[in-house]
Amino acid sequence: MAYRRFSLFPESPTLRDIFSKRAIRYHWRDNGPVFCAAIAIICIAIWLIELLLSIVSPSALNALVNFGAIQPMLAVSRPWTFITSMFLHQPTSILHILFNMLTLWSVGPMLERLMGHWPFLALYMLSGIGGGMGMMLWGALAPGQAGWFTAAYGASGALFGLFAAVLIVYRRVGADITSMLVWMVINFLMPVVVSNVAWQAHLGGYIAGFAIAWAVTPTRNHHFRGFD
Repeated sequence: MAYRRFSLFPESPTLRDIFSKRAIRYHWRDNGPVFCAAIAIICIAIWLIELLLSIVSPSALNALVNFGAIQPMLAVSRPWTFITSMFLHQPTSILHILFNMLTLWSVGPMLERLMGHWPFLALYMLSGIGGGMGMMLWGALAPGQAGWFTAAYGASGALFGLFAAVLIVYRRVGADITSMLVWMVINFLMPVVVSNVAWQAHLGGYIAGFAIAWAVTPTRNHHFRGFD
């Protein structure tokens, strides 16, 4: 006699089902959130490593953050930090990674479906780089030299690029963006109520995302997959 495996959720897929090659191929063909999920997984995995290092080896954590965070004074000689800084988050607080990943998952999947996988990835990465450029511009324009020595990390610059893309893409498909405006307002007000928020990266990412989305998003009469 065969027995079924006990499960509190017998109809729910297993992790093997979710991350199987077949599932990934299906989501790729269906314009599912393949890159969006990959970005979230990478960010969470790196944050868990940071959290572990903060407990077992604070010096190793400092070395990791110093290697990956973007600092305007050193960015030209350390160009990889334009990329690596997007995937680092504050290890001593879960709120930084939690809020950013919730924001990513609130706007990313639909954008990836509408824009396509590679345009979405390009938008995300270039918006994050734009956030780094915003930090550098502030370092050059800010009074004194403080801006040059301010290190920053986090996905916020890239996420603000997604916000800008939402305004353009949703407008061109005629979709309602009311629900998205809630996340936008919360994020735009964050530097007002929370200290040590790199608003310069937010602004740089937003401008970059706006320009990229405007350039690559088809006109209103184009049929977007996911909106009939």
